[in-house]
Amino acid sequence: MSWLSWLSPRRYATARSVRAGEAAAEAARKSVQEQEARDLREAQESAPAEAPATGKPGRKAARAAEPEFPVPGDTRAAAFFDLDNTVMQGAAIFHFGRGLYKRHFFRKRELARFAWQQAWFRLAGNEDPAHIQDARDSALSIVKGHRVSELMSVGEEIYDEYMAERIWPGTRALAQAHLDAGQKVWLVTAAPVETATIIARRLGLTGALGTVAESVGGVYTGKLVGEMLHGPAKAEAVRALVAAEGLELSRCAAYSDSANDIPMLSLVGHPCAVNPDARLRRHAREHDWRLRDYRTGRKAARVGIPAAAGLGALAGGAAAAVALHRRRR
Repeated sequence: MSWLSWLSPRRYATARSVRAGEAAAEAARKSVQEQEARDLREAQESAPAEAPATGKPGRKAARAAEPEFPVPGDTRAAAFFDLDNTVMQGAAIFHFGRGLYKRHFFRKRELARFAWQQAWFRLAGNEDPAHIQDARDSALSIVKGHRVSELMSVGEEIYDEYMAERIWPGTRALAQAHLDAGQKVWLVTAAPVETATIIARRLGLTGALGTVAESVGGVYTGKLVGEMLHGPAKAEAVRALVAAEGLELSRCAAYSDSANDIPMLSLVGHPCAVNPDARLRRHAREHDWRLRDYRTGRKAARVGIPAAAGLGALAGGAAAAVALHRRRR
């Protein structure tokens, strides 16, 4: 385990990223414990003869795709999935922003910025640090003063409206394979932990590690706990959760599309590049990591932001500008 930890050098982690990772792990475990308590109460109140349907798709497909892995019954292992462009097409925070705009949380100017960032993210295939910083600042200013419970309720609606149809079936099958093997499966994302938790629950996963926004008395303050769960902070979150859950990193798996997640992928014994960007693809081949690509040419080029309040043309224009720029390089 120690040599695997060395593969993800902690020199890349700042004190804030460590704090962000620890906060994400703490929030994830708390959320799962609360959900388990709710499930137990519901089970006790339901009729004993009723066996609740699992509603978990893709079992046969998952087993057929990954017959040798994961190892059934290995409860010291878990799987960690990046969200954006790994489990879901596009970026969750941008879909969430569009849903908040529809509910009048902010103005057209902010939606225009969301549209441009999403267009770049989908077509350029990478995570621009400036866009991530801008998205963080925008999200914090938007939610400041709102109640956590309000955002959770809105998040459920936004998932149905904009996210459910964007889940990659292939990645969903990989996650199901781990669940079928008796292992816990966690999302690990820079998206707000509340949004990530909703997505994890809807997919039947164990829980989620996400960016933790500070709240006092159930109201957002507009500050973060540490920093966004991005890059090295994701590795710190996985490290903290593995320690708290009594797991072994060498037996765990991680999945991502981005080279920014190499610290997290390098931390586990079974890394896998899913829909990888160019840099991650090269790194995966050099280190003999597993590769999975569920994209088609059409899906890879699609922007994924339909017209809304007259701004669909803006998103299309941004996409066209980026595509033209790439062809000229």
